[in-house]
Amino acid sequence: MSGSNSYRLRCSLAAHEMDVRGLATAAFPHGAFVSVSRDRTARVWVPNPSENQVFTEMHCMNGHSNFVSCVCIIAPNETYPRGLIATGGHDNNICVFSLDRPDPLFTLKGHKNTVCTLSAGKFGTILSGSWDTTAKVWLGEKCMMTLQGHAAAVWAVVILPEQGLMLSGSADKTIKLWKAGRCENTYTGHEDCVRGLAVISDVEFFSCSNDASIRRWMVTGECVQVYYGHTNYIYSLAVFPNGQDFISTGEDRTLRVWRKGECSQTIRLPAQSVWCCCILPDGDIAVGASDGVIRVFTESQERVASAQDLQAFEDELSKAIIDPKTGDLGDIKIEDLPGREHLNEPGNRDGQTRLIKEGSNVEAYQWNMSDGRWVKIGDVVGGSSQQNSKRVMYEGKEYDFVFSIDVNEGGPGLKLPYNVTDDPWLTAHNFLEKNDLSPMFLDQVANFIIENTKGHTLGPAPSSATDPFTGAGRYIPGSVGGDQGFGADPFTGGGRYIPGSESRGTVSSSGSDPFTGGSAYSSSALKATTNIFFPNTDGVMFEQANTTQILGKLRELNNSAPADRKLSDAALDCLEKLLHLVADQKSQEQPTAEQISVLWKTSHWPEDIVFPVLDVLRLAVRHPEVNAQLCGGTEGASLCNHLLGLMSPEGRPANQMLALRTLCNCFSGSHGRALLLGQRDAVLSRAGDLRVVSNKNIHVALATLVLNYAGRLYGQPTEIEAKAQCLSVASTALEVVQDKEAIFRLLVALGTTVAGDSTAKDLARSLGVNSQISKYARVSDPAKVGECCRLVLNELQ
Repeated sequence: MSGSNSYRLRCSLAAHEMDVRGLATAAFPHGAFVSVSRDRTARVWVPNPSENQVFTEMHCMNGHSNFVSCVCIIAPNETYPRGLIATGGHDNNICVFSLDRPDPLFTLKGHKNTVCTLSAGKFGTILSGSWDTTAKVWLGEKCMMTLQGHAAAVWAVVILPEQGLMLSGSADKTIKLWKAGRCENTYTGHEDCVRGLAVISDVEFFSCSNDASIRRWMVTGECVQVYYGHTNYIYSLAVFPNGQDFISTGEDRTLRVWRKGECSQTIRLPAQSVWCCCILPDGDIAVGASDGVIRVFTESQERVASAQDLQAFEDELSKAIIDPKTGDLGDIKIEDLPGREHLNEPGNRDGQTRLIKEGSNVEAYQWNMSDGRWVKIGDVVGGSSQQNSKRVMYEGKEYDFVFSIDVNEGGPGLKLPYNVTDDPWLTAHNFLEKNDLSPMFLDQVANFIIENTKGHTLGPAPSSATDPFTGAGRYIPGSVGGDQGFGADPFTGGGRYIPGSESRGTVSSSGSDPFTGGSAYSSSALKATTNIFFPNTDGVMFEQANTTQILGKLRELNNSAPADRKLSDAALDCLEKLLHLVADQKSQEQPTAEQISVLWKTSHWPEDIVFPVLDVLRLAVRHPEVNAQLCGGTEGASLCNHLLGLMSPEGRPANQMLALRTLCNCFSGSHGRALLLGQRDAVLSRAGDLRVVSNKNIHVALATLVLNYAGRLYGQPTEIEAKAQCLSVASTALEVVQDKEAIFRLLVALGTTVAGDSTAKDLARSLGVNSQISKYARVSDPAKVGECCRLVLNELQ
């Protein structure tokens, strides 16, 4: 910002046929910006060198089948050195354009309702928000992940400078912070829909709301300041390069400039809804409004519009009709208002509003500090002493009524003009057709007109007009109305059999894995220049077991079990034979149907005594016959649901750990692999929730499960959403996991996920995986952690 100068009109661009809903500064050419409109187009505007204050339309893009509502710019890269333009619309799609052609390069489909907000990040990442209550992360032509958690439309999204952090603001009045696809924080304080977000720095951001306030937040959760000035919904924000000053626009017909925490300038516009704004590279401000006009304002004296254009803007402003219900004018009593002589007294702040009585009319004026004069901003209708004698001007014509019709779940949108001599059904039909709204709303709109014009004489819409669907003065089509630890024996207080304690400590000299009994990793043979860690596609199983201890605990707990759950000697015998059979991998004997049936039934024992049965189940699913019987068909879904139930965050740690190990071992058979790939979203989501449990064995099992998924997905570039979930779970787990073996397996999982897949690498970079894992590159004990980390970092360079 250039100092204390006030902003004045630079130019007005009237190329769009309907509301301008989004603006963004373009990557190319310098000084250009992009606008999107309800007229279904996006347009690129460039400064006209021959006329310093004017912009020229350089490019027009078409691709949406309905209103276009938002836009963002994807930064230039080697393939597209001039960057790309992404637009979102009411057709539920995102179109991505280049500057070389009017039609989209590609279209992103996945949202189930209007895409109303977009933000672009590094490496070509796009974050989108929708009325379907979700936000989605896109890379290239693929949806990487869906962010779910809001209870209403997601009106605003933004990607923060720190890699991996994203924000979403919603009609549920909350803002959520996301990292690697998971909600890390929820900010509450706004009293109505959150409509806009803007980044201040790595650690701060602004939000604006339908509650007419702007809030400044720390990423850590504190609201450090609340700004008041607007008198109606606030739709958009933009921050100046100094990171402190900013601008805002809203439903009170204003653009406001905020300096040092105060509203330093208020600019009224001749349009009710000022939907969007952006700050251009030269410090000028572009705003888009409901009259389809883009207006650019400047502090530079050299770029200010001609005196003729300034006067035309002022004249247009003076002819506006102001409804007190939409602004800050309050209830107006003409008899109490002063006359024109009141304008001889100067105002005391920029943007101050003053009402005067001019005959039987009320006029509104605003104090222009830079010019030192009062500027008329419109005629006021709806005062308590007025007799509905004044008709409303809309799009150059006078009407008895102009209703606000909200099709945007929370913000005034379309205007419906009506004269009492019109046919309400024909008016409703024309309104729906003009605005691409469903004809199913015909009766509702027509009845709304009839109800709210009944018994009224000519004049503006009555202040008592109430939306029959919302109870407000607008109509919205389609609206209807803790546990004990498992280290100790719960019955004896002893610890003779502790699941997961079979071996705990460092890798033996033979290189055997203390958790699985295998020899998947041996730190003594690793070379920094040789990658023997990933991709790991073999899968890692939990195979060690002390059958004597498992059977001893099983019999002990059976003796104490409730009478109706106690196993017969025959059932115990079945389990004992099955355990010996599956523990001895060289045995040629096959499990019987009875043994498998007893195992399945017993796995539903009460949660406080089921853990030795789960240990048997964990070993049994490695056997091809058991794997086929329990993981195939409808039985597979039942097994998966049962294990997920045991993995509830409120569940018992022993059961959580053994359920995780069982899932890992399911990967040993083709039926288990097919089951877990089909249930991947639910399994990894539930498993990821267990990262907060402070238990090393659980963390190792969680890391192993992610690694096994990564191994199955290796070499499948089309499975990018599944890989995105692996990256998300692994990276969020690394934030809390302390055990070095768990960290190592998570690093192997990351390496396996990105190996040989450029899209997965780009996504990992955009999630900030590089900076997150870099600290492990210095780990020397065990050496495999640091060496594997450095190899992953090399992949992501």
